[in-house]
Amino acid sequence: MRPGWRFTRILYRLPLVFILPALVGCVRPSPTSSDTGQSQSVEAAETRSEDTPSPDRPLIEQLGTAVPAYSGRPTADAAHYDTTVPEGGALGNHTVAAGDTLGLLAQRYSTTVEQLMSLNGLTDPDLLQVGQTLQVPGVDIQKVVGPDFKIIPDSELLYGPGAKGFDAGAFLVKLGGYVTSYHEEVEGQSMDGPAILQLVADRHSVNPRLLIAIVEHQTGWITRPSPPSTTINLGYSGTGSPGFYGQLSWAANLLNLGFYGRAEGGLRGFNLGDDTQIAFSPIINDGTAGVQRYFGAVNDVTYDTWQQTVGAEGFLLTFTRLFGNPFAYTFEPLLPAGLDAPPMELPWDADETWYFTGGPHGAWNSGSAWGALDFVPPGEAGCVQSEAWVTSMTDGVVVRSGHGAVVIDMDGDNYAGTGWAITYMHLETRDRIALGTAVKTGDHLGHPSCEGGFSNGTHLHITRSYNGRWISADGDLPFVMSGWVSSGAGAEYDGYLTRGAASRVACVCREEVNAINR
Repeated sequence: MRPGWRFTRILYRLPLVFILPALVGCVRPSPTSSDTGQSQSVEAAETRSEDTPSPDRPLIEQLGTAVPAYSGRPTADAAHYDTTVPEGGALGNHTVAAGDTLGLLAQRYSTTVEQLMSLNGLTDPDLLQVGQTLQVPGVDIQKVVGPDFKIIPDSELLYGPGAKGFDAGAFLVKLGGYVTSYHEEVEGQSMDGPAILQLVADRHSVNPRLLIAIVEHQTGWITRPSPPSTTINLGYSGTGSPGFYGQLSWAANLLNLGFYGRAEGGLRGFNLGDDTQIAFSPIINDGTAGVQRYFGAVNDVTYDTWQQTVGAEGFLLTFTRLFGNPFAYTFEPLLPAGLDAPPMELPWDADETWYFTGGPHGAWNSGSAWGALDFVPPGEAGCVQSEAWVTSMTDGVVVRSGHGAVVIDMDGDNYAGTGWAITYMHLETRDRIALGTAVKTGDHLGHPSCEGGFSNGTHLHITRSYNGRWISADGDLPFVMSGWVSSGAGAEYDGYLTRGAASRVACVCREEVNAINR
């Protein structure tokens, strides 16, 4: 994807992470249909439980699904890093958080960009690193270490093995909350609440159980047919009215930002409000960091309310009431030792030349790993219909087809959240391969287009996941396609493909420097 602006990487610089996620284009479509906007589990309403809710039994168990047994409490992680942040220390500095720019900081601290650059010895106003400490004039900021309490395991944030077999739509319909009667238009298509939630889970590879618990905690829409408000508010307080899809996408992106930012991007904390910096405890896991990051961004949050929400008597109680103890669903390790990247073929027909336009960038939205690469076919620029074919890079089965994407499961179990899966994004509805089709390397999947999310030019966006975790294209497991190996250049969308002595550089162009012939 090459949108009209560039989201910068959590590892280096992040301008305005909180732009509405609905405007970004990278998709995992619904697992239960091709291009449906309705939940596929309406028949489940006939089996809705009439039992009186019991505080001793999670709702999912009362509705007939066994909950894994779990006792005790999760073990603290070995420290991921050292922290020297003093508890309650008052410091005249600012730790760069996702969304910070020198312009915004200058307004916040009643100064100028030039003064901030001078105070901190900066030469480029656009180069800020998340976690970087800046001197700021005249304002003291409370700097604290977040709680050690673990909220969820990593596998309960990701849409991975622990969520296999969970039908979010059926669960929501059985509960009969307001979300099941909610409808809105998403990318030109009318969708109901369960279908929207499933789409957001698929696109971000975020566990639908976690999203359901967040919606319930913030709104009561999951269990209450008549909640206090029928205007969705999951914490996004920006301009405009993003609706359920926009609010939930914003929340899912922050969950990913906390997870991947801490796991891979050097993210060590965030700003909460105007006067508090939170440093993640070094002994919490990345999944917990993701939940802490989301709840630290909701509108009107204070340090006291945030502490309560991320503690033992906060959000965890909502999750437990719905699904039981989240650590009962733990799956480890998500990335086994010795994991190798599978070799693949370039995703277009033999003897064609396509162009490498996007180096490593967000797999889906700005908070995810830099797992994606972009290619454009020969032809005119812009959103134009293309007769070129996107081809399968490997053998596999089509487990999702719709909303602009095709997802190929490589391990044969017909579930994208286990083993390797590949997402091909922005495939046109016309001629797109059907759900359930078995494919061989080189088979046609569809035509590149602008469909699915936001795109300002016909292209193909490819990304990989393993056990539901996005795999970086510039890390230890790069893409290997027809011998071409991906690497990054330190900024999102910048990067290279190399094969032996040959090298191609990502460029928003169709030139020899980025032309690749299969």
